[in-house]
Amino acid sequence: MTAVPRRPTFARGFTLTEMAVVLVIVALLIAGLVIPLATQQDIRARQETEKTLNDIREALIGFAIANGRLPRPSALAGGAPDGTERAACATDADCHGFLPWAVLGMPRQDGWGKFIRYSVTPAFANAGFTLTTVANRTVQTRDGGGAAVFLAGQAACNTANQCVPAVIFSQGKLNWGRNDGGDIPDGSATNADEDVNDAGPTNYFSRLPVIDTAAAGGEFDDVAIWLPTAILANRMISAGRLP
Repeated sequence: MTAVPRRPTFARGFTLTEMAVVLVIVALLIAGLVIPLATQQDIRARQETEKTLNDIREALIGFAIANGRLPRPSALAGGAPDGTERAACATDADCHGFLPWAVLGMPRQDGWGKFIRYSVTPAFANAGFTLTTVANRTVQTRDGGGAAVFLAGQAACNTANQCVPAVIFSQGKLNWGRNDGGDIPDGSATNADEDVNDAGPTNYFSRLPVIDTAAAGGEFDDVAIWLPTAILANRMISAGRLP
């Protein structure tokens, strides 16, 4: 019986059109991964910053227990913060600046590589304070209608109605700040509440992050916390530093 010859078979490859479709799909998948990755990095930077600020607050309390006062902002060497304490604060503005990280043994920068900011009531930083020393730093936020409302303190600070001794804040990823390369320009004309934080010296804002430039107070990505007067006093009393 004569064998019937088999027809040769050929493996079918991708056409140029099919290859183009595959490349487009791959590009879309990569783009879909890149955006969440950037978002994850920002989330990690913010979480790292929040932890650092909370650790700094504890370090401030430890400093007060050891020294009877809070530290003053960082001194400047050649216009840049060097981590040591500056001389006595003659004014509220003198007590608004950068964290004295070397004195506290804490990190100097936030999750975005910016120097951490620090503002302290002069009466709490220039000498030992008592239970009647008046703290004069305040922290506000925005309510649902966009109005500024107090989170800590009030319009008038006094012994009966204390404000807060100190505020620690990061200037976030965008706009204001300073890093090893020098001052970072604001870059926005609408971030009014971030402008308040940068200028100080006594009132500050703490809000959830927002990118809407038309929002009340403008866009905002600062991270701010404060040292409550009652907590500081209680810790000082427990340590035997206040009656």
